[in-house]
Amino acid sequence: MRGRKSDVKDCEWLRELHSVGLLRASFRPAATIVPLRSLMRQRQTLVEEAATRIQRMQKALTEMNLKLHTVLSDLTGQTGLKIVRSILNGQRDPEQLATHRDHHCHASHQEIVAALTGNYRAEHLFALRQNFAAYEFHLQQIAECDTAIEKLLAKLAEQQPPPSGPLSTPRRKRGSKHALTFDIRTSLHRLTGGADLSQIHSIGPHAALQIVAEIGTDMRRWPTEKHFTSWLTLAPNNKVSGGRLLTSRTPPSANRAAVILRRCAMSLGRTSTALGAFYRRLAARTGKAKAITATARKLAVLVYRVLSGDLIYNDPGAAAYHQLNRARELKSLRKRAKLLGYQLVNHSTGEVLSIPVS
Repeated sequence: MRGRKSDVKDCEWLRELHSVGLLRASFRPAATIVPLRSLMRQRQTLVEEAATRIQRMQKALTEMNLKLHTVLSDLTGQTGLKIVRSILNGQRDPEQLATHRDHHCHASHQEIVAALTGNYRAEHLFALRQNFAAYEFHLQQIAECDTAIEKLLAKLAEQQPPPSGPLSTPRRKRGSKHALTFDIRTSLHRLTGGADLSQIHSIGPHAALQIVAEIGTDMRRWPTEKHFTSWLTLAPNNKVSGGRLLTSRTPPSANRAAVILRRCAMSLGRTSTALGAFYRRLAARTGKAKAITATARKLAVLVYRVLSGDLIYNDPGAAAYHQLNRARELKSLRKRAKLLGYQLVNHSTGEVLSIPVS
């Protein structure tokens, strides 16, 4: 509005709106969940800083013409860490360094020798040593953070009554490299009142704990699943003017729960599940970016229903999804054919699939 305007007047106006109940409060989890959220965010920060140190170690090796990234998929694997430690201890012979090759490594001994033939310069070795020490320090901090998370999660679980149903068998046994090492599912199963988010494909125990730490366990904070997906900024933001849809792009957001769901959606592309079939169908039609957002919204709806106690997730499979989608498309074709005065005929059986309009 035009006229004299200042921060003081804005504060007074906001106070006036709040006093009459015209301002909605921002979401904040329950007081018991907030410490868990802080610890999980701190751990994520430490993992990102450790990843930065790995990149700087890789840069120092590349500056010395040591092309380890061409023969090793992970510098911090068993083979990579042994080679880096030997280099920092003074070993320079490529043949001796290649003896640290693990038997699971796909690259041969000769390929590793060729990748380790370089020029060892003092300034780059100094950078490698400092970044390696910082990486090990971050690993120590991550371990300390894991211990604090384990204690807090067990304490929160003890405050809840035991769930009525037993804990289901884990969907997969192997977790990601930087996932929490302790048993998450037992404590999280009791904390959520018997809900098991890890049964949803692409959501493992670690991702389930991250989601619960961000949104809590009380889904009554959102009246419906549509309110929940809108808060996550995963729902279409329809802008209509004069009865005409101008745009439906989802607005940009830094919602951490939405970032987790998008990351989970990205891993569904190669799975033979209903969610994976949905992602592939949309990716072929509208592109991967929109498919990730749409799949993340589906995951958000499943998370809302599971935590609300309205759903026990059971994947129907990709074949069932394709059959359902085929029936939906066939129904649409019947409707269009009827409106245009035509009929659909099954060539294999000769069955008339629609009735012509009189």
